[in-house]
Amino acid sequence: MEEDVERPREAAVFAHATILHAEPGIGNSGDSRYSKSYMYEGGSALREFEDPGRWNKAAEHYERTAHPFTSRFAEAALARVPLTSGSRVLDVAAGTGALALAAARTGARILATDFSPGMVDRIAAAGLPNVEAKVMDGQALDLPDAGFDAVFSIFGVILFPDWRRGLAEMARVTRPGGHGVVATWQEQGAATFLLLGRIRRTLFPDREPTAMPEGVKILGDPDVFAREMVAAGYSDPRIEQVVFDYELDVGMLDEPDTLFGMSADWVALSEEEKAVVVAEARRMAAGSRILLIPSVALIALAVR
Repeated sequence: MEEDVERPREAAVFAHATILHAEPGIGNSGDSRYSKSYMYEGGSALREFEDPGRWNKAAEHYERTAHPFTSRFAEAALARVPLTSGSRVLDVAAGTGALALAAARTGARILATDFSPGMVDRIAAAGLPNVEAKVMDGQALDLPDAGFDAVFSIFGVILFPDWRRGLAEMARVTRPGGHGVVATWQEQGAATFLLLGRIRRTLFPDREPTAMPEGVKILGDPDVFAREMVAAGYSDPRIEQVVFDYELDVGMLDEPDTLFGMSADWVALSEEEKAVVVAEARRMAAGSRILLIPSVALIALAVR
């Protein structure tokens, strides 16, 4: 198994909520990655992923914080598909357009869809002439069959209640010979959500962690991910692991609610337990100003 390793360089500010959970003021490096090739609480918390109103409220914050980090994975996915000015590209569950806006640089014609009007508005605000943004349910795309050369979903379809239907819809609208590209998180999410989960398992091993959405749990296995891409209607899937280091500014631990406050795992802790978690994070940093949190994704590339 071959590995291609590139280390981070410049710092940037980003964050995320829920699975990639963090807040502004956290540094993260630029365009580096290392990859290797090889063939969230049930109930109400999980249902929040299905509520467009939740994402409408979060859209501007998401664009400012999560977008810069997820765009690094989007660039990695985009690099796997040759696009030209004649290409027709669909971005499903596009969020604030990390993939769509990057793909636009190729000159391709982009349609970005999301069920949240707030997210769609952020994409439209970019004002790019070759990017169209529409509110649409990724589980029932209002689009004709075989209309796109490449269909992407970067950490989107994996959160759908019926993620298998979402994958099948992606395949349906991909032209024969076109490509489908899907990114999912591996392990327990990314960034500070991942950090908190690891610390909780160390300090409180008897406590049940927040459950991940079903699609994230199932597709985190590369072999299963490949089989699900085939079941959706794609062929020749290739699954690659891509890792970016999330750089946590240790100074942000002075305001831990800002870092972890959107996580049910954090909210469930007592004040004394929260203090122990913060102390463990500082210990892990070992006096460094930056604590690296490698965040692991799987990117699937398949042919229709």
